[in-house]
Amino acid sequence: MTERIVALIIDESKWLTASLGLAVVVVGVGLYRLRNRNVPQRQLILISLNLLFGVTIGTMAFGHLLAVSTKLLLGTLEGSILLLYLIGVVLAVPSWLLIYHAGSRIGGGAIESRKTLVLNTWLVLTLVALGLPNLPLAIPGLLNATYQKHRRPAIGWFVVGVSAVVTIGLFIGSVVFLMSGQSFEEFRGMP
Repeated sequence: MTERIVALIIDESKWLTASLGLAVVVVGVGLYRLRNRNVPQRQLILISLNLLFGVTIGTMAFGHLLAVSTKLLLGTLEGSILLLYLIGVVLAVPSWLLIYHAGSRIGGGAIESRKTLVLNTWLVLTLVALGLPNLPLAIPGLLNATYQKHRRPAIGWFVVGVSAVVTIGLFIGSVVFLMSGQSFEEFRGMP
């Protein structure tokens, strides 16, 4: 049983699907809590987009840190311990702050703030700096910032539509990756 749990923890093919699934549940619960309140639609959308992005990346960062720690304990960790932990931390901190910030707005208060833009930008830049394969994961953060700055309803709905397509695409891609049973390197055909 312990071996199955360890295998699950260190198998990167499972984390994106689980992260997106958890993010959808968190957004659903948040929207359910706001159902009888008079919250402007723009605020609902901003809370949802930021929670979706924050929970997705935050859960994946947690999974990364857990996998690194597990491999370190097992003696199977390859690569720089410091660098691997640093990657997890520079993704975990802003994503967890974004979750807290967006989640605290469920009780009331505007989410449109400089803090939201800074946290989304931090995550986007970190993901892109970690390599181009992370670009699809960074797109929702760019869309969050774009939605926050838009002033025309048509642009806002366009951004929401693109965000939905990107999220669905990420989920489908994660399920294909999950079903392949391969590591990231094997899936991409890397040696």
